[in-house]
Amino acid sequence: MKVVLGVSNRHVHLTKEVFEKLFGENAHLEVRNNLGQPGQFASTSTVDIKVGDNVIEHVRIIGPLRPYNQIEISQTDANYLGVNPPRRQSGDLDGSLPITIIGPVGSVDVESGLILAERHIHMEPKMAHNIGLEDKELVHVYRDGEHLFDAAIKYSDPGSLELHIDTDEANQYNLKTKDILEFDICSK
Repeated sequence: MKVVLGVSNRHVHLTKEVFEKLFGENAHLEVRNNLGQPGQFASTSTVDIKVGDNVIEHVRIIGPLRPYNQIEISQTDANYLGVNPPRRQSGDLDGSLPITIIGPVGSVDVESGLILAERHIHMEPKMAHNIGLEDKELVHVYRDGEHLFDAAIKYSDPGSLELHIDTDEANQYNLKTKDILEFDICSK
């Protein structure tokens, strides 16, 4: 089955409370551009993230605001920051790392939320069931018949069929956003 690729650069998801501490009580998250998943967007707002003396500036906030704070970086970013965050699916933040987030009017030390995002394919549950896949099930991903890696199915309702990898993975496999790849079910 074919799937379009979305390469995900470092970004943050914030709660309303943390967003207001960083940008002010009357601040609003504005859309820069819509993303491949329904209702999600890259905002015009960015923050800096900091561990010790190491800072990565201008990290994009992805909207809408969420019920948890999550900071997704690549392994290259982690090496620069001097940390070893766990590789996780979005929202699975148990045991994730702390980090400081800096905005234009304040900063917040979050106790957890820093992760490396696992490769995943967004798929509506109905579609997944129709082809015999479950949430978090691994599938093989191919380019031109060559197996590249495995990725987990991520139920998204509503959702758009889309494979997400980070910038390091895109560079490793010489891939870019909008590339068309294929996937199939791993042998059980």
